Formats: sequence, C-alpha cells, structure tokens
Amino acid sequence: MKNIIGSLAIALVVLAGCKVSKDVATPKDGLPENFRNAVTTGDTSSIADLQWKNFFTDAALQKLIDSAIERNYDMQVAVKNIEAADLQFKQVKWNYVPTLGLNVTANTNRPSDNSVTGLSIKQYNIGTKHIEDYNANLSLSWEADIWGKIRSQNREALAQYLQTNEAKRAVQTNIVSSVSQGYYNLLMLDEQLEIAKKNVKLNDSTLRIIKLQYDAGQVTLLGVQQAQAQLEAAAQLVPQFERDITVQENGLSILAGRLPNAIERNVTLNDITFPETLSTGIPSAMVSRRPDVRSSELALNIANARVGIAKAQLYPSLTITGQGGLNSFKSSNWFNIPASLFGTVAGGIAQPLLQHKQLRTQYEVAKVDREKTVIQFRQSVLNAVGEVSDALVRLQKLKEQQAIAANRVKTLQQATSNASMLFKNGLATYLEVITAQGNVLQSELDLASIKMAQLSANAELYRSLGGGWK
Repeated sequence: MKNIIGSLAIALVVLAGCKVSKDVATPKDGLPENFRNAVTTGDTSSIADLQWKNFFTDAALQKLIDSAIERNYDMQVAVKNIEAADLQFKQVKWNYVPTLGLNVTANTNRPSDNSVTGLSIKQYNIGTKHIEDYNANLSLSWEADIWGKIRSQNREALAQYLQTNEAKRAVQTNIVSSVSQGYYNLLMLDEQLEIAKKNVKLNDSTLRIIKLQYDAGQVTLLGVQQAQAQLEAAAQLVPQFERDITVQENGLSILAGRLPNAIERNVTLNDITFPETLSTGIPSAMVSRRPDVRSSELALNIANARVGIAKAQLYPSLTITGQGGLNSFKSSNWFNIPASLFGTVAGGIAQPLLQHKQLRTQYEVAKVDREKTVIQFRQSVLNAVGEVSDALVRLQKLKEQQAIAANRVKTLQQATSNASMLFKNGLATYLEVITAQGNVLQSELDLASIKMAQLSANAELYRSLGGGWK
C-alpha cells in the first residue's frame, strides 16, 4: 500500500503543473489613436476619471442622483447579484478540500437456516441466529486536480463575481446619465412653460388692441378671430408643458426609488454650464474604464475557464478514498479500542470511454462559445468607440445650432417689438404682428430644446467614456 501511495504522490507532483488548454488572450487591436470628432490637445486625461459629483455640480441634481444610486431597484438587484456571486466564489474555493463524511449504522439480519450465511452461523456456533453489525466511520474522498479542472472552476467563479461588480457599475453609470438627462429635460420644460406664459400675455395684449381697432372699424372681424386663435394656440401649450413637467417629475421620482412627487430645482436651464472643451482621453483608456467592455473581457476569461474544464473532462481522473472507524458485530464491543478499529485506503484512475464522444463534443462547443465571446468583445469595443464619437459630434453640431438659434431668437424678438410698435402707429398690419409673435414663440421653444440637448450630450459623453461609477 505504501508503494501505491508513493507512486500516486510522484504522479501528482509530475502532473500537477499540467495545463491541458491554452487561453485566448484579450484582443488589443482595432482601436484608433483618437476618437473621431475629438479635439486633439495631447492631453490623455479624461472627464470620465472625475467622480460624478465633480462633473455634475448642481446641488439638487446631486441629491437626486444620490437617492437614485441608493434606492433604485435595479441598483439594489445588482448589489444582491454581487452578494450571490461572492457566496458562489467562496464555495468554489472548497473544491480543493476532500469530501469528508461521518457514517454511523447499526443493523441486524436473520438469514435463512438453509442459506450459506445461516449454515456458517451454525458452524461457528455463536449462540444466535441473528447477525448484528455496528459501524461508526469517517469516509474521505479527494480528486487530484491534475489537469487544472478545479483551478479553471475557480477562475470561472472569480470572473463571474467580477462581472457582477461590472454590472453594478454599468447600472450606476446609466442611472447617473438618465437622472441628469431627465433633470435637464425638466429644466427645459420649466423654461418652455415660462416662454408659453409670456407669449400668452403678449398675444393677449395684441388681441385687446385689435378688438379696440375692430370697435373703431379699422379692422374686420377676421382680424379679431385670427388674433384670438393665435392666443389660444399659445395658451394650449401651458397645460401641455404642465402635464409634461408632472410626468417628468414622476419618472425621476421612480428612477430615484421614491413615490411620484415634485422634484426640487433651484436653477434655470441657462444656469447649467459645462466647459467649452471636454477632454476625452484616448480610446484604450476608455476600453479599460467602461463597465460593459470590462464585462465582455471577463466573459472571455469565463470562456477560457470553461474550455479548460471541458478539456480536463477528457483525461483520466485520479481519486483517493479512505475510510476508518469502529466496527463490531456486538454492541457491547463496538467501542472496544483498539480491537474494533478498522481502516482502508484506495486510489483509482477513471478514464471515460463510452462518454468520450459526448465529452469531446462539449469541449468543441466550449471552444466555439469562446470564439463567439471574442467576437462579442470586439463588438462591445466597437460600440463603445462609436458612442463616444456620436456624443462628440452631437456636442459639436449642437453648439453650432445653438449659436444660430440664439441669433434667430434675438432677431425675431426685435422683429416682434418693431411689429408691435409699427402696428400701434398704424404702419403694420395685424397679420405681421401675429406672424412675428408666432415665430418668436417657436424659435424660443426651439432654443430651449437645443440647450437641453447640449446638456444631455455632455452627460452622454461622460457616460460613454465610462464615467459615473466612481
């Protein structure tokens, strides 16, 4: 027996370092030097390196994001997933430990007098026709990790645990981005509501003048009706914006894990500003920062581990078993030590034969799945770079639109003022006044929308670069 155990120990030493499968490395190619539409300044830092509180500086918005991170139900589920994965990872570590069991049995058997056992009892003349057996033992079983199967299982569990952390980070980045964009949309609706109310007052003033002219016979009833319709067109926007404000407040409340309620805000849309140029850093740094890309990279680690597990199943497994305890056919002698002591040790090598084809297929499928994971990783990198480039071009073009829209608003505001003055002096028609007021209303609403889109694009750029989880 000592020779057998010694031979097995030597075999373990020789084979313990064997690795039956080769891992596929994470692809590092395919990344551009810089993002498309990025302003190249030579600065490799990125806004995504900032903590979200240093990027979103409005106090009310910070309070809202804090609440969402703490109370959002998607976030809470992500935390529970981390807890579950942590328990699984700790459990897998015990795969190296032998299986140990305690067995205590007592049984009695009355064999037939004509059976071999019954005849033997008569021969030994033990004074009874019953056979009693009392056994208390510890049984141990241990499979040697020759081909790295248990190591691969540990690698898989670790990568799955880290994936849950990345999933939590991804949820948080989306929450930070969604809350900030919803907040900016709320500020836009506030401004549009004020624009509509201001325009209602302007149209009401014009309507009163036209009615006076109608009473004096200077204009027809058509003029009064058109002015009234213009007033009502602006007035109907007020309940529309009030409805949208309430719906947006409800959405933000739910996102923050609260019952629908009013949202605190102490600033206007024009009070929120960001730097003219936001540093994006380099694509390679973004890839290592984005939670979804990191999760795809960890998926490749899982795929490598599963290939290793599947490959190890094809090779022989070495199992060592042992059993020892107390055994007696009389209860009175059960714990008579050392006479009742017994022990056995065995080692065995098992090689699958009929299941070899099935195991080979599982191994080939695992390799195909790994190839798919590599493709998915490349796609996640491609999507990430594309999202950053999209956010950059939106910011650039929205800045141009904002400049044009602001000039248009200024021009139309002057035109409206001039039209009203000329109309009061009889040098312009009511149609010119109504048209000017309608144009300035729409242009001011459009400018507010563009301002909100700019702020949202800043938030989206921050998220797409991997910011928001710190």
